[in-house]
Amino acid sequence: MKSSVETLEPTRVRLTVEVPFEELKSEMDKAYKDIAGQVNIPGFRKGHVPPRIIDQRFGRAAVIEQVVNEVLPGHYSSAVASNDLRPMAQPEVEVTEIPNTSGPQGGQLVFTAEVAVVPPFELPAIDESIEVVVDSTEVADEDVDKELEELRGRFATLKTVDRAAATGDFTTIDLVARIGGEEVDSVSDVSYEIGSGDMLDGQDEALSGASAGDEVAFTAVLKGGDHEGEEAEVSITVKSVKVRELPTADDDFAQMVSEFDTIGELTEDLRKQAAQSKESQQALQARDRLIDLLLERVEIQLPESAVEHEVSQRVEAAGESADQDALRAEVVREMSAELLSEAVAKEFDVQVSQQELIDYA
Repeated sequence: MKSSVETLEPTRVRLTVEVPFEELKSEMDKAYKDIAGQVNIPGFRKGHVPPRIIDQRFGRAAVIEQVVNEVLPGHYSSAVASNDLRPMAQPEVEVTEIPNTSGPQGGQLVFTAEVAVVPPFELPAIDESIEVVVDSTEVADEDVDKELEELRGRFATLKTVDRAAATGDFTTIDLVARIGGEEVDSVSDVSYEIGSGDMLDGQDEALSGASAGDEVAFTAVLKGGDHEGEEAEVSITVKSVKVRELPTADDDFAQMVSEFDTIGELTEDLRKQAAQSKESQQALQARDRLIDLLLERVEIQLPESAVEHEVSQRVEAAGESADQDALRAEVVREMSAELLSEAVAKEFDVQVSQQELIDYA
């Protein structure tokens, strides 16, 4: 296989790839064998139809088309790698020459691929003089307490109470939304934590102070469904109010949630976990701050088409109210950071173990 690169723009190239018939021969043989196993031709056993008969019945062009579809992606990838290109989008491929469709087998496959790329860039100097400031990995008692509280929270239970609801309480509710007096949406027996803000704007305020059996009403903009973005009159019936009760942090709790016999042993293990977490966070923080520092010292040209494509996808996901300038800056930073990270890893032959992938993923 031979390949060449023509620079059309600083961030766009045309890759020309030539594949001689000798490199296609094994795939041609495989294609003939596949077709022979699929067709029934009088006088020949299935799977034993000679290539010349297949050419006569179906045309060699059909075989070549199958081969081209099979081998083209691999040869494109090989050409990209051998020319040290960094594609940022799917290529626009055009097949300009195919092997002989009649007569003696031979000829070659030639195709071009136009693709957006990142042009080569020079890494800034990276040595011991570079310093970044990161957070300490020291574990405070407050860190351990937080881990223990989160663990207790996972084993909490809900208890019904006979009082007005407050922030942090869990309510069971029926909700109906109406526009112009017509019901447009409703849900029943939904558990909702007051203060979570997970449903409608104004819902937390409406439920605060309500008791089981009460009905509250408020106006809110709907966040989903066929009437998303429209203002609706919302009524909620409170069916119950519950509080979350945390289990006592004692030896019984330690035995229930872990392999440890005492709360002291569990707490010590939580301290070790917190230390490991802080070490992982520090490593990621150091990486991100180093990349930010290096990005200030290097110029990476990104294909505008690739940036715009990613921005449009994020705008579509976030909605029309999304700040496109902020999203664009985010996309440029992320793309540049990824390219820079890859270049640094290649320059210093960075190898990542399976355990490191687990620890820092």
